[in-house]
Amino acid sequence: MTAYARLTARFARIATVGEASSVLGWDAAAMMPPGGGAARGDQLAVLAGLAHGLLTAPETADDLAQAHAQTEAGDDEWDAANLALMRHAHTRATAVPADLVEAQARANSACEKVWRDARGRSDFAAVSPYLVEVVSLVRQTADAMAPALGLSPYDALMDGYQRGIAAADVAPVFARYEAFLRDALPRAEERQARQPLPVPLPGVFPADRQEGLCRHLSARAGLEAAHARLDRSAHPFCGGTPTDVRITTRYDEADPAQALMGVLHETGHALYERGLPAPHARQPVGEAAGMAAHESQSLIIEMQSCRSDPFLAWLGPELHGTFGGPAEPYAPANLSRLWRRVGRGFIRVEADEMTYPAHVILRFRLEQALVSGDLAVADLPGAWRDGMAALLGVTPPDDARGCLQDIHWYDGAFGYFPSYTLGAMAAAQLMAAARRDVADLDAGLGRGELGPLVGWLRLHVHSQGNRLGFNDLLRAATGKPLDPADFEAHLTARYLADGSAPQA
Repeated sequence: MTAYARLTARFARIATVGEASSVLGWDAAAMMPPGGGAARGDQLAVLAGLAHGLLTAPETADDLAQAHAQTEAGDDEWDAANLALMRHAHTRATAVPADLVEAQARANSACEKVWRDARGRSDFAAVSPYLVEVVSLVRQTADAMAPALGLSPYDALMDGYQRGIAAADVAPVFARYEAFLRDALPRAEERQARQPLPVPLPGVFPADRQEGLCRHLSARAGLEAAHARLDRSAHPFCGGTPTDVRITTRYDEADPAQALMGVLHETGHALYERGLPAPHARQPVGEAAGMAAHESQSLIIEMQSCRSDPFLAWLGPELHGTFGGPAEPYAPANLSRLWRRVGRGFIRVEADEMTYPAHVILRFRLEQALVSGDLAVADLPGAWRDGMAALLGVTPPDDARGCLQDIHWYDGAFGYFPSYTLGAMAAAQLMAAARRDVADLDAGLGRGELGPLVGWLRLHVHSQGNRLGFNDLLRAATGKPLDPADFEAHLTARYLADGSAPQA
């Protein structure tokens, strides 16, 4: 075997260990009894240590030193990109001692379990010491990786979620959006106030009927039941592996929107995983192109497509047929006012697409301060309240609706949050390009057909794997790198346009 062939075999083993960890993580959120938490933490820590050991073994370094993409892998650009990604992964891993990797995994698991209970009781004090430990270990990890990668500590963390994007790239994009929001949000609220109030959907919406409709909508989008599960968890997510996708959601029997749109969102993630290039499975180049790219795929399905007027016109009768009652509340105009309502709320996952980026901007700034040490964990609740007041003019009444609402920090995920809004912006840019390339795309959405859009995404995004960086992926698909103007144009057309013309 050549050095490159040995590397591909080794990285396939590393990926398989990661798949096992992903399924165990899904089980912890969806199936595991509470008493299994400590053992699960040990299991995940051992698997993290095994993957780290495979990646940092002397044999890996020897083969990386010997491997040359042009001589051993030929002139294939996929193999060349794969080798470059292997080197990058090895640099990240060898910078962090194995005992720190396992300590981080254990601390994350312990903190996340305490957070689940603390959030329900709005008890930040209960989880605070665990978060102190997580943040301390995150800082140590970031400090270890930074010099090896030639990045700042926070950028080293961001690099783990979206390669090639740094805080200096994100900050001006977010500052531009903050200025846009200051003008656009009051205008959207004023326009909304002139419209009739939305009529709430009537009655009780049994969870089993919601689940059946969720499965139906996910299947219409193209997700095969033979390769996916839908279960329940406290925090909706998509996990598993490309051939064994695990989606979770939560049901509110007073309002089906959270589950329906949540499942469509996670279906976008799942379709991306299912569409990754099979010939490069379990190789770095065969993975998704980062979390911002992943978020673009969930949001182009949920926000760009399934909350559009054409799709809502199709969805209304489906909802009425499932839940019954009077038909009027299911009219497209009412659904659009109900499910595209702008509001200054406390909860990120319930935010509309115009105010959602403000929630991300807050977290981006706070987590930088936590990692740098400029913000102490004990001061996080107050800093959160001040930040929400400054960005959206609202102050959370308790920590459950403040700094306890998200799982990410309590599970050790720092540097992740920018991906959400970068993904929303990329989704708008990709949708604009798809509309240019795919004839009658919106007419298809009006028939509940997502296939033409998903087919375009398969070609331009999914099948590209991790061969290209975020901006290069967008440039290849749309003709330009990330351009926030497309997102602003989308919001302007949907929330600020005068007249009664349907808005996509």
